[in-house]
Amino acid sequence: MGTNRRYAGAVDAKANERILQTVARDQQLQSLTPVELRLDEVPLTVDPRPRRQVKAWVRFGETPVRVDAVAARWTPDAVGIVFRVDDVEHRCWVWVGAVDEVKRTS
Repeated sequence: MGTNRRYAGAVDAKANERILQTVARDQQLQSLTPVELRLDEVPLTVDPRPRRQVKAWVRFGETPVRVDAVAARWTPDAVGIVFRVDDVEHRCWVWVGAVDEVKRTS
């Protein structure tokens, strides 16, 4: 059986959303530790009205998942992100290399 190239992106997005819902329900969200963040040693920027859309790799338990998020704060090495799964808001810190800024069109 062939693949549906016309709707492949939508099918992939729905599959990824189902995976995210399952792991968010069954496993704990991981975040960087205070030792890794070193907030007492490095500058911290907090956006009072976070709007910067990003895609970020997070871990629920041992399962990595890429999410659509908002960058709310950052250091030279880490980004504090906020994202939703269903109606639940999640917050965590990830390494800066785990984050890609979303390119805006228009």
